[in-house]
Amino acid sequence: MSVRVLIVDDQSMIRAGFAALLDAQPDIEVVGTADDGAGITDEVRRSRPDVVLMDIRMPKVSGLEATRTVLGLAGEAPKVLMLTTFDADEYVFSALRAGASGFLLKDAAPEELIHAVRVVAEGQALLSPKITRTLIADYASRPASPQKNAARLLGLTERELDVMRLVARGFTNTEIAAELFLAEQTVKTHVSRILGKLQLRDRTQIVVTAYESGLVRAGE
Repeated sequence: MSVRVLIVDDQSMIRAGFAALLDAQPDIEVVGTADDGAGITDEVRRSRPDVVLMDIRMPKVSGLEATRTVLGLAGEAPKVLMLTTFDADEYVFSALRAGASGFLLKDAAPEELIHAVRVVAEGQALLSPKITRTLIADYASRPASPQKNAARLLGLTERELDVMRLVARGFTNTEIAAELFLAEQTVKTHVSRILGKLQLRDRTQIVVTAYESGLVRAGE
């Protein structure tokens, strides 16, 4: 079954280019395009995408507002992959907290875009290296203060905390398995339990929660 993609971007050339690139893949189908976040609810219900490729900056309704709308839909909401031209966009952190499954810079290589759509469709999270560095730098720049969200982690086991730390540092399941001397399937089970216990959507939100709770600090 093909991954169904809806492209939302206010630049017609961007929409056309991304649509041509993705439609050329045997396992991806572009089911619609839109030039703004306005009316996104009707478009999502009409085209039933698995992934919405969303520009973060649009003139009428921003990608951030549109993401909140899409992820608030009843039923099975699609995954949202945000696109931006800025690796230090001030909306990045708000969008991640809103539930976006990842960020990709618009100047990413074609194969990166294709890979990102597939990864997000599978329920994983994706952040470009530049975005990850920006996220870590943001937390590093914040003054030290009591972590009000630390209590959220009390229900996790020590092994789950170990896995969460490594997820927050950008380790893949394979890398975590090697680091902790575990089977990869065991790591997947731990990640699923972390998501369930903390009521998180995906690995991106694990990263945000790990930093906000003080479990991981930049520079460690």
